Amino acid sequence: MTDIEQRLTAIRGDTPPKRHNARTIAALTGNPGCTRRAVLDGAGVDKSALAARVGFPARFGQSRFAITRGNAFEAQVKADGGVELLRLVAERLGVPVPSTASWTDLGDGDDPAERARRSATLLTDELSADDTAEPAALFDHPMLALAVAGQRVHLEPDLVAARLGGRFHVVEIKSFPVIDGQADPAKLAAAAVQSAVYVLALRELLTARGHDPELVSHEVVLVCPRDFSNEPVAHLLDVRRQLLVVRRQLERMDRLDDLLAAVPADFTADPAADPAELAGSLTRVPARYAPDCLANCELAYFCRDEARGQSEALGRPVREALGGIADIDEVLAIAAGEPVTDPELAEAATLLRTAARLRAEALATA
Repeated sequence: MTDIEQRLTAIRGDTPPKRHNARTIAALTGNPGCTRRAVLDGAGVDKSALAARVGFPARFGQSRFAITRGNAFEAQVKADGGVELLRLVAERLGVPVPSTASWTDLGDGDDPAERARRSATLLTDELSADDTAEPAALFDHPMLALAVAGQRVHLEPDLVAARLGGRFHVVEIKSFPVIDGQADPAKLAAAAVQSAVYVLALRELLTARGHDPELVSHEVVLVCPRDFSNEPVAHLLDVRRQLLVVRRQLERMDRLDDLLAAVPADFTADPAADPAELAGSLTRVPARYAPDCLANCELAYFCRDEARGQSEALGRPVREALGGIADIDEVLAIAAGEPVTDPELAEAATLLRTAARLRAEALATA
């Protein structure tokens, strides 16, 4: 065991490391500048158990109803060997709809490593197939792998299509609706990042097998219900920007030795430790809280309480609009006319006082 591995084990305590999946990897990109989260995720800490231990349990997650609805919609789309799914994907890619397609179910088996080896073999075998002679190939729930902070993480996309337009395409099936051609922006953004994780994993598989990673398209096919029905509709997601963000964050996670250099030697995140000790330990590792964290980080409520009274708790746009003034009491004092000694805050002070005057005038005439 290396020194870094020993350090991470000491941070985590006696609990085994919590394995990542596509959702948690995608969530890493939500706040890439947060050292606290990078260290905890790199060590494989169970952040849900940690948050509950310090008295700020996480309040998000998929409902059972949403999971059931998603599974039912996926089964509907994949019915009859994926005939309808093949038509949707081909038409969205702008290629002729093949009359037939091979269907390979890679979802069987309990051993992720064995499933990953089988998936890798069958997927790369498609590269030697003749596009004109062989039918399109659809791979149901292939198992991919990606390195995250030294751990081999197994990932399971809904489907990978081969020999459609001469490339591999990741196909994601989501149960949120597309109404009048528009989907919920937050859900669409989450789907794009999660899909980018799969694209990156598939590209790394091809690279490891000596093939061109660009054979995996950056365009992901997203299949969702149309309007308020269960009729599936396909859309293309260009995930090039998300690929850059995911890759950059994973590279940062691989440099844990640099991050750990700024972490106190006795830092602990062991959920079995005393709650007061844990809370005090967490505050010694810098975080970068923003309201967005509430949707994707289990420790968000702890960090929000810690950031109370700071402008960052109101979001990055507010923090930037305030000229970088961190303390809300200081903001209010400057707006009320208190002089500033720092010349760099002169412009922010003028804007704050103007805003306070305009607010007072508006309230007086309301």
